[in-house]
Amino acid sequence: MWAAAPLLLLLLLLLLLLLLLLLLPRRRGAARLEPAGRAVLITGCDSGFGHLLALRLHRLGFTVFAGCLCPGGEGARRLQREAGAGRLRVLRLDVTRASDVLAAKELVLRHLPERGFWGLVNNAGISTFGETGWLSMEKYEKFADVNLLGSIRTTLAFLPLLRKYKGRIVFMSSIIAYVALGNGIYSMTKAAIEKFCDALRLEMKKFGVQVCIIQPGNYARSTKIQPPVSAEEIWNELSEEEKAVYNKEYVQERANFFNSILSEGSTNGSEVVDAMVDALTSPAPKARYMVAKLKEKALVFVCALFPTLVMDSVLSYALSK
Repeated sequence: MWAAAPLLLLLLLLLLLLLLLLLLPRRRGAARLEPAGRAVLITGCDSGFGHLLALRLHRLGFTVFAGCLCPGGEGARRLQREAGAGRLRVLRLDVTRASDVLAAKELVLRHLPERGFWGLVNNAGISTFGETGWLSMEKYEKFADVNLLGSIRTTLAFLPLLRKYKGRIVFMSSIIAYVALGNGIYSMTKAAIEKFCDALRLEMKKFGVQVCIIQPGNYARSTKIQPPVSAEEIWNELSEEEKAVYNKEYVQERANFFNSILSEGSTNGSEVVDAMVDALTSPAPKARYMVAKLKEKALVFVCALFPTLVMDSVLSYALSK
């Protein structure tokens, strides 16, 4: 009898969850948002999801402020050409620089359309590969500054406007927030931003501001956020202490493993952009949008459900293959 108790408890919890979902009020037939006259700021528009989203929102009728790290670069110039003159403005925005964020806010305020500031999309991010001891403290600081603190920096700057117009905040996370395979530095920042969003979402409810998290699976071939890694470059950057522990063959094996994952990435970035658009325009947006292959979703589910000891054994086995 007692052996079945955990299963019965799980079934009871699932039943309670189902009842809760049935009892929650639903907004049936609510019209989607009218984009005209509403402004959205997107970070990281040089390429990838940010670039695609800027063009999509512009086509929908939003006034778009497209933040680019290199406003004179090819990506920013192409974005401006594709959008043409009018409601899309390309601006310099390095999310690690408070002065850039302040300048972006001032630009938005000067050119705010009649319906105000509707959305902030924290999309800017960077990725790399390497086991924990292979990466320098400077690299950890850089990743935290871009992927975590950069999003917080822009959010804090634009919160007054978002509260005023009861807008939306969208954060780019990843399923890597749940499981780390060779890029713990990236996983670390995404797990941290998820917790920041969870707190912010609850705090913003009383102001009518909605906070959404986008959790893509492997879209490396679509975003080019992570180019293929070179074992030789990794080896050359290792400290002498790390070289005494590892050998070139091991580094090559890890690089091959990571590159094989990158090569399997989806090229259809529009799937993720669809989720971002829904987060900005739906009358009832989701708190989280997981946009991933079935096997990736299953991995996340298993990681959340199974004990850490079991998952450590499974992932260690996968890494050893």
